Amino acid sequence: MKNPVFGERLKLARKRAGLSLRGLAEAINHAVTPQAIGRYERGEMLPGSEVAIRLAKALEVPLSYLFSPSDIRLEGLEFRKTARTSAKDRARVEAAVLDHLDRYLQIEELLGVASHEWDRPEGAPYRIQSLEDAEKAAEQLRRDWNLGGNPIPNMTELLEEHGIKVLKLDFPLTVDGLTCRVSRPDYEDVPVIVSSNAKSVERQRFTLAHELGHMVVQVKNKKLDEEKVCHRFASAFLMPREDLLFEVGQRRHNFGYAEIIQIKHMFGVSAAALMVRLKDLEVITEATLSRIFRGIGRGWRKSEPMPLPDNEQPRRFERLVFRALAEDIISLPKAAELLGQSTAEISRAMDGPGE
Repeated sequence: MKNPVFGERLKLARKRAGLSLRGLAEAINHAVTPQAIGRYERGEMLPGSEVAIRLAKALEVPLSYLFSPSDIRLEGLEFRKTARTSAKDRARVEAAVLDHLDRYLQIEELLGVASHEWDRPEGAPYRIQSLEDAEKAAEQLRRDWNLGGNPIPNMTELLEEHGIKVLKLDFPLTVDGLTCRVSRPDYEDVPVIVSSNAKSVERQRFTLAHELGHMVVQVKNKKLDEEKVCHRFASAFLMPREDLLFEVGQRRHNFGYAEIIQIKHMFGVSAAALMVRLKDLEVITEATLSRIFRGIGRGWRKSEPMPLPDNEQPRRFERLVFRALAEDIISLPKAAELLGQSTAEISRAMDGPGE
């Protein structure tokens, strides 16, 4: 009996676990040979129930994940820091993203709610010939999404409101983030941005804005580095020029620690990113920037001063699961499986703190 979906999921789960075919065979005490596992992955045959249970346990995935009928694929997968990311780490990340998106789309289908439609801004992708064009692209997107010049309180919610799935996963440290599209038969592709939980909240917000840049700009000048373009786009999107200049002034010779902390919290960015933004806008000189990084900011590259509270976690998927549970569309064990929590944790969340 053939099942290509089972095979693909088995292969992704094995890669996420960092196991070779031989390693997985050893993990299930050689219940089957590595060659048999290879045939499962190629969709040439299915394991018996006992072997399937052993495979799921060894790979730490629910049996239902391996046998899920969902036929979704990740298209246009783009990693950041790819030069430092091993093929093994890339495979682990891809499997984790596919697993989470499968559960996300599954609960949407059970509830009969569609993914928010991707609110692609008019005129995108913006044609970029210079770094100033990246600045203008960020300003245009803010206008298209009616954001004004105010700081963005929650980047995660903003992107999800505009039809972009946002995932926060435990990545290898070599991966900052990635973009991709979820492809399903008979459905429109869904854009996805993923960032790492291992990074600071400030870094996560910047990563989301940076990945958004990759989705909406098109670099036409071959002399420009796309990463630098998207870096400038993210800075301008999170710290709009006019509002930032209103707060700090047109020209400065120095900054004190307290002022920097207040402004970084105002715009939700790292202290280092704020200082680089001020240099790019010529509020401070390169020499002033270097002096700050040698002085009060000498440790900012490794440790964020006065970090932001972590209020940027995606919540929509979790809300949909609890909604389905409350309406008896799914069972308690199914909710626990979808959220990766114990049934006791789900019960406590449903029942509340009590009297």
